[in-house]
Amino acid sequence: MTTTQPPSTRRAYDNTLRQERAAQTRARIVAAGAELVRGSSIRDWHGVTIRAVATRAGVHERTVYRHFANERALHDAVLHHLEQEAGIDLATMRLDDIAEVTTRMFRTLSSWAAPTRKKLDPALVEARGRLHESLLTAVSQQASRWSIPERTTAAAVLDVLWSVASYERLVSDWELDHDHATRAITWVIGLVEDAVRRGQRPPHPTGASPG
Repeated sequence: MTTTQPPSTRRAYDNTLRQERAAQTRARIVAAGAELVRGSSIRDWHGVTIRAVATRAGVHERTVYRHFANERALHDAVLHHLEQEAGIDLATMRLDDIAEVTTRMFRTLSSWAAPTRKKLDPALVEARGRLHESLLTAVSQQASRWSIPERTTAAAVLDVLWSVASYERLVSDWELDHDHATRAITWVIGLVEDAVRRGQRPPHPTGASPG
């Protein structure tokens, strides 16, 4: 004699199975989006389209739209996935956590494909070379006993701080006015300068020794 499950039990089982499959499909779509980002750059999301993600995940575009209303919703989910992957929880981050969070983020980025840099005009390349040489000379005058990697690190940090990109980010992303942005950047530059004058060397990679 064959025993059949009550219809309500079968419906509950079928519904649970559908939910599990839907969750698996959503996870595969998000993972595909993350793979596309890792293959390009965290700053370049132009290639993370519904079509590209669908192709990478092996699903139809309509399937992606069943899980995400639009591309923005998909990008939000992918970014959250990447934060979890790096062990970053911005909602609970405290001041004491920032250095560790930065380390985790950069460690994750280091495993990605190297970002493609835009080709600069030859005049800009030459100007950048002169700038690097000038910064390295200025640091070396105060830290002649430091190793070349240490002096290079200090000069590189100063280069990043006073770059146009840093200024534009303070003005555009943080909506600081010109004077506020300038004072903020020169404040941190002053901290680095003081560290160099005091002989406070840049940290070395784990296991490495000063040069």
